Amino acid sequence: VMASMAHLQEEKLQLQEELLGLQEKLAAWDNDELSCSLHLQGQVETLKVKLLEQAQEIGRLRSELGGTDVEKHRDLLVAENERLRQEMKACEGELQELRRQQQVPCQDCTHLQENAGLQERLSQMQREAEETRAKLVELDLEVQQKTNRLAEVELRLKDSLAERAEEEERLSRRLRDSQETIASLKSQPQQIKYIIKTVEVESAKVKQALCESQSRNQYLQEQVGMQRQVLKEMEQQLQSSHKTVAQLQAQIMMYEAELERAHGQMLEEVQAMEEEKNRAIEEAFSRAQVEMKAVHENLAGVRTNLLTLQPALRTLTHDYNSLKRQVRDFPLLLQEALRSTRAEIDQAIEDVHSTNRELLRKYRRELQRRKKCHNELVRLKGNIRVFGRVRPITKEDGEGPEAANVVTFDADDDAVLHLLHKGKQVSFELDKVFPPQAAQEEVFQEVQALVTSCIDGYNVCIFAYGQTGAGKTYTMEGTAANPGINQRALQLLFSEVQGKVADWDYAISVSAAEIYNEALRDLLGKEPQEKLEIKLCPDGSGQLYVPGLTEFRVQSVEDINKVFEIGHVNRATECTNLNEHSSRSHALLIITVRGLDRSTGLRTTGKLNLVDLAGSERVGRSGAEGRRLREAQHINKSLSALGDVIYALRSRQGHVPFRNSKLTYLLQDSLSGDSKTLMMVQVSPAEKNTSETLCSLKFAERVRSVELGPVSRKAELASWPSQEQLEGDSPGTAAPFGRGHTSASPGQLSGRAASIRRKLQTSG
Repeated sequence: VMASMAHLQEEKLQLQEELLGLQEKLAAWDNDELSCSLHLQGQVETLKVKLLEQAQEIGRLRSELGGTDVEKHRDLLVAENERLRQEMKACEGELQELRRQQQVPCQDCTHLQENAGLQERLSQMQREAEETRAKLVELDLEVQQKTNRLAEVELRLKDSLAERAEEEERLSRRLRDSQETIASLKSQPQQIKYIIKTVEVESAKVKQALCESQSRNQYLQEQVGMQRQVLKEMEQQLQSSHKTVAQLQAQIMMYEAELERAHGQMLEEVQAMEEEKNRAIEEAFSRAQVEMKAVHENLAGVRTNLLTLQPALRTLTHDYNSLKRQVRDFPLLLQEALRSTRAEIDQAIEDVHSTNRELLRKYRRELQRRKKCHNELVRLKGNIRVFGRVRPITKEDGEGPEAANVVTFDADDDAVLHLLHKGKQVSFELDKVFPPQAAQEEVFQEVQALVTSCIDGYNVCIFAYGQTGAGKTYTMEGTAANPGINQRALQLLFSEVQGKVADWDYAISVSAAEIYNEALRDLLGKEPQEKLEIKLCPDGSGQLYVPGLTEFRVQSVEDINKVFEIGHVNRATECTNLNEHSSRSHALLIITVRGLDRSTGLRTTGKLNLVDLAGSERVGRSGAEGRRLREAQHINKSLSALGDVIYALRSRQGHVPFRNSKLTYLLQDSLSGDSKTLMMVQVSPAEKNTSETLCSLKFAERVRSVELGPVSRKAELASWPSQEQLEGDSPGTAAPFGRGHTSASPGQLSGRAASIRRKLQTSG
């Protein structure tokens, strides 16, 4: 019964909710009707505004067309005034003529009598003029009164528009007032009469009064015309307002009919819901009676079951007492079990930690082995090895979100770095990755094996790639206190040569060139601005060389510093928005090592090409203009050509476009399979340089997959008996670039380069 009552209560709540929904619908209908009435009122206001505009337009047209009675009367008055003015002029002429004739006074003269008569007529005309002026003043007052009444009528018209109930009564009253005014104006006789007489005037007062009367007449005629125009507009507005009121009444009747129909529908729905509710209550009551009978039957069955369950209850009570005793002893047992479990868990954790340490040690040892095997495989395949170096955040990067660090490193693998780009982490795997805290010495330790291999007769190329301001020049050249790869490589070569001086004779020579705006220039020559060309060797070997490229023999660190000084002075650098000292050209340092084994006569020639590429830059961000813009365009074009060459090598195309740029043409020997090549990709960790960093790392991955093939050693048996012959062959012979290039004789040098050359020869 309780369940059925609860069910009925829920149904009652549902019916109440439905009733509330219907009431809300009714309220919504009322709101719709209210909005409709407001909309109609807005339309009425709009129609009133349009009526006022039309009335103004009609008044303007009437003023242009004319044709009213008052205007006709005004025209007549104007004609009469003009005629009177002409007569006045004629009288003045006669008066002047009489004055000329009347020089001697005479007694009982007819002229005196005529003069007296004329003076009487003049005084009479003046009195008539004064009367006319008074009448004009009265007409002016009357027009002013009518103007005031017209203003009152306009105010009443505006009020009638705001209050629809009073609108018809006020408009009708104003219409009656206007009609009475018009009737009174029509019934008034003509008040001004003009007496046309020919008089003689002695002064201009009559003329002035006549002009004033004419202007007053004209003003009154204009005011009467405006009043008639306003009356006609008011009649039209009254008719339009009657029409609008009729339309609004029709719409109101239509809305009232809709409201009555909606109210009837709502009453029908409420009645149907009441009937359904009563029917549901009756059905629920009948179901509740049936369920009550079933409950009584079940209750009887439960009573019988209770009688049979009493023995089982006694058994359960006994079991409960025994369990209660066990529960009292349970805390002691639980503490003992927890102690033993903790001891076992601690032992298991210690075993897992030791196992993890052993596995981590084995993993790192295996990772080192895998890296060694990978490096050996890369060496055998001739792949281009790729090292990455991340510069630290500097003051030039600024502050705030744009200077945030977006590059992270793998703690277990020094060849992997991660870049956060657009909220996603992108991972890159290179041969070696140097973090920002890596020193110049640490970087050079990874490349010194390549550097020393040029002593054994191998060709080696190390080039730095990356966006402008990423640290390429710092890695390759460094500073005076912390030199880079270039100076450290020469120092290492000198130390290695000194270690083999007992069996070998070596000669080390250095050349420096730059590619500026697709023009190859000698940085050590007497004319650094002179353009050089890359040509094929005339011996038909297919090798490249640069005619006229200066080559200096170096034997000490002092010689190296002097050569670097000349190269720094002649190299093109500029300041941009991205880098205060931006390299505007590709710099190449070419180190040639020629060796002779005195015991076997084995002759070796090795080349070490150290390339500092100009940084790629976006013109919009770097702010390059004029000459710097042209430089940036040439730099981006040459780097794009380098990318095309890497793509062609990676996809093993039959034609590799080395000649598309001076840079790729000059690096053809280093990228065509007969050289050990290493690319040092420099990246910036700042968030504002994320796009450039992503492009540089993707290019590095493509370069890393290029296979150039196995490298051959340049060695041959020849007769080279003395150190003097080894030294004499260096400055005067011509050798192909990449495997050799021509050098300038001492007599060809002049200026600063010639003086440095003489110093080097003296120190040698």
